[in-house]
Amino acid sequence: MLYNAVVNDGETTYIPTTLGNVLLAAVVIALLAAALYFARKKALSGPRLSGKLTVKQLAFCAMSLALGTVLSNLKLFEMPWGGSVTLLSMLVICLPGYWFGPAAGILTGVAYGFLQLLIDPYVLYPLQLLVDYPLAFGALGLSGLFCDAKFGLLKGYIAGVLGRYVFAVISGWIFFGEYAWEGWNPLPYSLAYNGAYLFAEAAITLAVLAVPPVRKAFGRLKQLALEAK
Repeated sequence: MLYNAVVNDGETTYIPTTLGNVLLAAVVIALLAAALYFARKKALSGPRLSGKLTVKQLAFCAMSLALGTVLSNLKLFEMPWGGSVTLLSMLVICLPGYWFGPAAGILTGVAYGFLQLLIDPYVLYPLQLLVDYPLAFGALGLSGLFCDAKFGLLKGYIAGVLGRYVFAVISGWIFFGEYAWEGWNPLPYSLAYNGAYLFAEAAITLAVLAVPPVRKAFGRLKQLALEAK
């Protein structure tokens, strides 16, 4: 048995058992290994790089997972109707894509989704689990689409947030429509509900990234992630 059903106030949610947690941890490790494979391919395409980067790249991806998890629990504020704005957690999960390209970024994002499922699960339906965790957080790896573009982190972050927003809206529309505000249909409710906290965090993050020294610092961090030594 991977999950136990828990009934609270008439609502049934599913919590991983010990075996379920072990399997989720194994999935996270496997996804990190796959992300490392694609990260290495991206890094080896650079002119200054050698084949000695696997441990370093794994450390950078794992660092993003760990820091993103910590920051996801540092809430700047919570919306009165639900949802919270965290301290740049989405930005941190977008970084592997910015460093190593979309394949590594998406896989790291999916690993982060399973890690969130391991730490703080909220599962009502099997398909909702898929949409809310691996797909929504994996979409943050779309940042890698702009890894080589000018202002790539800014563009990539916007792409990642929009990707997560799409899956959050789908989940809210299909699985949580019964919680829609009075007089609201499920789809407009989900668009507004999820947009409020996701775009609030995005606006704060983009304001931070618009500061030239901050943007340069992230550029230097990318160079460090791709350097041979």
